[in-house]
Amino acid sequence: SFLLVHRICARSGRWKKLVEFEWDQNATQAADIVMFTKSLFQLSLKRKMRIQLNSKVTKNISKTSILQQTAFWAKVKQKHGIESKAFDIKVKASDLYAESNRQNYVIDDLLILFPRISNDSNIGYVPYGPTLKPNPENQGLFLEELSESLRPYLPAKCVMLRYDLLWESLWAKSDFYFNDDGDWIGPPSKANQEIRLNFDTKNWNLKKPNTNVLPSDTIFIDLKKDEDRLLQDMKPKTRYNIRLSNRRGVKVRTANINDLDIWYKLYQETCTRNRIYLESKEYFKAVLETDASNAKSPAEVELLIAEINQTPLAAMFLVSSHQRATYLYGASSSTNRNYMATYALQWEAMSKAKNRGCTEYDMFGVSPLADSSHPLYGLYRFKIGFGGKLFHRMGCWDYPFNPGDYKRYLTAEIQNKGYHLH
Repeated sequence: SFLLVHRICARSGRWKKLVEFEWDQNATQAADIVMFTKSLFQLSLKRKMRIQLNSKVTKNISKTSILQQTAFWAKVKQKHGIESKAFDIKVKASDLYAESNRQNYVIDDLLILFPRISNDSNIGYVPYGPTLKPNPENQGLFLEELSESLRPYLPAKCVMLRYDLLWESLWAKSDFYFNDDGDWIGPPSKANQEIRLNFDTKNWNLKKPNTNVLPSDTIFIDLKKDEDRLLQDMKPKTRYNIRLSNRRGVKVRTANINDLDIWYKLYQETCTRNRIYLESKEYFKAVLETDASNAKSPAEVELLIAEINQTPLAAMFLVSSHQRATYLYGASSSTNRNYMATYALQWEAMSKAKNRGCTEYDMFGVSPLADSSHPLYGLYRFKIGFGGKLFHRMGCWDYPFNPGDYKRYLTAEIQNKGYHLH
């Protein structure tokens, strides 16, 4: 495999990039060489990909299950002071999928947010987009061509495009990235990831940042199952705790904007307990009050509060978009935890989502595996109990336009632990 890579890289002019990477002599690196081979063959027969863009108003974004790519989300971000732009994307199916008819085209939507990072500059942030997913060997070229096609539409001082990719990780199905217990150990090093994604690009400009903005690992629960099957597929302890909360009298109600103070008190308590970033009350007010019912891609938001004798114990934001419901934000009290209110809350949310016609429930954020040292391990242990499948996304990828400004942004991002762009 290495000799094959050598020959193709030399022929394509990419050998210099390959030798700059320090290969480790282990099975995972050998596996990556094999993974590269298909992309390298593409390089030897280099082709162009042409993407057609059409700018449009955000209210005309088509219906989608990806909440962060909806007109609703654009409107929420507008209330947070973040501007946005929407586009139609049109590309030949054969450029994305090798088995497709050359005459067919694929059309999809794209929402880009423009959070400011200084008085005169911003970044283009694509939350969980693009939803259009090419075959793995075409993903790097697609992102490069999309970035270059978008360039004329971006603000003059746009430092980069950051794609928070919802695509499944290129390493999520490879046996080489699982341990003996069957747990995924995560993707390879940043340098390795960048070589893999950039191999079929011209500019070699896709960069893997140090952090992700939205969760890259989540659990999806299949709501097409009936309630008995959903309960059966849960871990016994989770099923027991749901029934225990019911026996102890925990009630879940739908709240309104007048209950926002109840939510925020629980949320502050949760942030303090877990030492996480605290959003303002206005942030959640915007989510709860935003109405995009006149748009093509609205969302339904419900604030749920679990109580015992009218004492709030836990709360969450349940947001439904098309066929997916998302557990977007959650909070709980540090007291009365023996009532298992968080279990009652999740079960009620799943039941409501099913009644709305949703076929999938997104737990929205866990550690990638059962690693007690990971900061999201507690969420993993709680959420995995409800059944469902662990899904590993590609996470954030940057396409810088100005190397100097980009480097300064990354430095500031590390110092500030992210700009909280979500």
